[in-house]
Amino acid sequence: MLKRKIEETLIAWKNKPKHKPLVIMGIRQCGKTFIVRHFAEANYKNVVYLNFIKEPEIINAFIGSKNVDNILLNLSAQMQGVEFIKGETCLIFDEIQECPEARTSLKFFNEDGRFDVIATGSLLGVQGYGDEFKKMRRKLIQKKDLGINSVPVGSEEIIEMYPLDFEEFLWANGMSIDVIKALRKFYTEEVPVAAGIHVAMKNYLNLYVAIGGFPAPINAFLATNNMNAVSEEYKNILREYRDDMVKYAPDKDKPHIRECFNSIPKQLAKENKKFQYNKVKPGGRGETYLGSLQWLEDAGIICRCYNIDITGLPMEGNAKENVFKVYTADIGLLIEMLGPETRADILQGNLGGFKGAIFENLMADTLHKKQQRLYYFLKDSGLELDFLVRLKGECVPLEVKAKSAQSKSVQTVLKHPAKYNVKHIIKFGDYNIGREGRLLTLPNYMQFLLNFDPEEILIEPIDTESVNSLAKKILNQ
Repeated sequence: MLKRKIEETLIAWKNKPKHKPLVIMGIRQCGKTFIVRHFAEANYKNVVYLNFIKEPEIINAFIGSKNVDNILLNLSAQMQGVEFIKGETCLIFDEIQECPEARTSLKFFNEDGRFDVIATGSLLGVQGYGDEFKKMRRKLIQKKDLGINSVPVGSEEIIEMYPLDFEEFLWANGMSIDVIKALRKFYTEEVPVAAGIHVAMKNYLNLYVAIGGFPAPINAFLATNNMNAVSEEYKNILREYRDDMVKYAPDKDKPHIRECFNSIPKQLAKENKKFQYNKVKPGGRGETYLGSLQWLEDAGIICRCYNIDITGLPMEGNAKENVFKVYTADIGLLIEMLGPETRADILQGNLGGFKGAIFENLMADTLHKKQQRLYYFLKDSGLELDFLVRLKGECVPLEVKAKSAQSKSVQTVLKHPAKYNVKHIIKFGDYNIGREGRLLTLPNYMQFLLNFDPEEILIEPIDTESVNSLAKKILNQ
């Protein structure tokens, strides 16, 4: 079993008094079903598992049902031997995007309070469903009125799950917590990593780039030590994603979604990695593809990195919504799209000119899994910084290099701190830890150590009593 960080989140949710039903969103095949079933079986005496894809007839149990007792009665009629024990039962609604009425029912379960409910969904961020899907559901339940299917705002807790990050990948490969602690110590104290650990971490990072963070390919590698097995798993994943593009997308966007997705390697191969619609298809325009990109982003398959030409906070206010780069949400998807032989190239260090794009996508992968919105800095003069993040209340540029390399843009920004509002820069590459003034260099494998916990804000209490006394004294004069 792959150890996942979300397990701690699930335990904290269960221990929270009067917790609401939990909804776990996430890209397809990131491990939601496995981790939820494992958690429920370990923490509840009774588990009731519903899968709305594998057992679509269960949808009927929720049609027109507006209270928990009716839903449970309907489920009992369809599922032999099922029990619902107050305070001891966890219901799992898997692939809940297939049954909007089940999503609505979370409000009723929250109000009822007798049972815990965990729902998972791969496409909950996608707005609406394709016409084919709607027709299928109407035929299934044999009625035109699908009943209430609103999102139960205020009656559910939502968290997002991602494929494995590099730290989880290290756990999967048997790396002890002591190694992670040692890396954090080197990082915090800004001293070079011991040679034995440094070499091993570089090799593991290359392995992570080659395999990615999806559980099935990782398990296939751990079982066989064979990259061909990894490639077979990715073929299945990409086939499933492309099926979703047909099944769930609006009809007008279906062909364009695939075109946008398939163009990502070409977009990143350019020196200027800005996403260009005419690279999707000659003559392509934004009005044709904008909805398709949004679908891919809502489905969790891609993440966009927005251009900023003014460094400083808040970055959101300076972002250009129509100028952006597009990365795959997990590095493994990009590598598979580049071709299975790319994995051998990564492990042998023969990436040629595309290595910069791969390691940029790796940083996008890292930041995305840390729930950061992505920004990059680019001015008309050509001055460019790969990523901008908020660290400890400051705007900090992150430069990413596959190998050791100097960046003219970094040197320019460091020479003019007042002009660019930048006090520190972190550069990741094929080096050990080092510092030169305000430039901190780190090995690429330390990307996962970036800490984006909100900075602590302490506010001195206002002496209301003295203000009241002063006002009273003034009025009595």
